[in-house]
Amino acid sequence: MAEGESLGAVFRRLIARFGPITLQHYMGESNARYYAGKDPLGSGGDFITAPEISQMFGELIGLWLVDIWVRAGRPAPVHYVELGPGRGTLARDALRAMKRQGLEPQVHFVEGSAALRVLQRDAVPGAQWHDDMDTLPTDAPLLIVGNEFLDALPVRQLVKTPQGWRERMVDWQDAGGEGGRFLPVAGDTPMDAAIPEHLKASPEQTLIETCPGAAAVTGEIAARLAAQGGAALLIDYGYAQMQTGSTLQALKDHTKVDPFALPGEADLTCLVDFATAAQVALAGGARHLGTVTQGAFLRALGIDMRAAQLAGIAPQQSSAILAARDRLVDEGQMGELFKVMGLAGPGWPDGAGF
Repeated sequence: MAEGESLGAVFRRLIARFGPITLQHYMGESNARYYAGKDPLGSGGDFITAPEISQMFGELIGLWLVDIWVRAGRPAPVHYVELGPGRGTLARDALRAMKRQGLEPQVHFVEGSAALRVLQRDAVPGAQWHDDMDTLPTDAPLLIVGNEFLDALPVRQLVKTPQGWRERMVDWQDAGGEGGRFLPVAGDTPMDAAIPEHLKASPEQTLIETCPGAAAVTGEIAARLAAQGGAALLIDYGYAQMQTGSTLQALKDHTKVDPFALPGEADLTCLVDFATAAQVALAGGARHLGTVTQGAFLRALGIDMRAAQLAGIAPQQSSAILAARDRLVDEGQMGELFKVMGLAGPGWPDGAGF
C-alpha cells in the first residue's frame, strides 16, 4: 500500500485483482484505519458515548464493581480491565468511585489506537496497555468493562438467494472515469452448511448476521473469569433475542452515512447479538448474570438519586444534569436500545441490577 493511499483505492485494487471481498474484511480494515490515528469521540468527532455524556455513567459502573467485589470477599490483588476505553473517561470516573469505597485495583487497558492511548494516559496515569487480552495478568480476579466495544468488531452476513445461502461480499461498480461505488453483493460459494437448521428454509432475501470477533472476545472473557474469578459488564447497543436482517451502519460527524461510501473514514458498527454472547459465555465457564436494558440497569443502580444529588450541588447545571440522565435511560434515547450483560466467575455472587 502506497503511503497516503486511501483505503478505497486499496479495496478497488484488491477487488480488481481477486474479485469481491467479504463484508467482514471490508468492515475490519475500515475500522482499523478509522481508529488508528484519530480521536473519534465528542462534539468534534463522529459520535458520543455514554461516559462522555455524564460522569454518572462511569460512577455507577464503578459502584457496581465495588459491590460485587465486596460481596465476593474483597479479594486482593484485583485488576480493572477495560476493553476499548476511549478517552479514559469511564475508567477515570469508575476508579474515582471505587477508591472512595476502598477498592484500588491495578488498571489495564486493551487499546490498539496510539492516538487514544495518549488521551487515556492523561486521564488515568499508571495504567498498563495491552494490544489484546492475551497479555493480561493471570494472577488475580479481573473486573472487566467493555462499553461500545463489541459493536465495532467485523461481522459476517449470510443471505438467502434463489441459489441458496451465500456470504455477503463487497464489490466495486465502476461508472467510468473517477466514478463508481462499493456495493454489497452475494458471493458464489454455497454457505448452507453454516446456517442453523431452523433457519435454512427461510424465504429469499433473509439475512443472518454473525460476529466471530464478538464470540471470540466473549469466550476469552468467560475463560478468564472461570480460571481467575471476577466479573464483567459488556454494554452496547444490541438485541437480547436473535433476529435477522442487516444492522450495519456508519457514523460520520454525528450523522448516519452510507456504510459503503467512505471506507476508513466513518465508524462502522453493527448491533450486538447478546443472546449468542450469553451462550458463548456459559459454554466458556462463566456465569451469565443477566442481560437488561441500559435504562433499567442504571435506574436500579440509583441514577435518579445521583442526578438529584448532583443537581442539588450545582443548581445552575441542574437542567443539563437531568437532560444527561434522560439521554442515558429514556426509552426513546439510549435507555432501551443499549443493553448491559453481566458475567461472573464460578462462585462469585450475583450482580446488582440483573
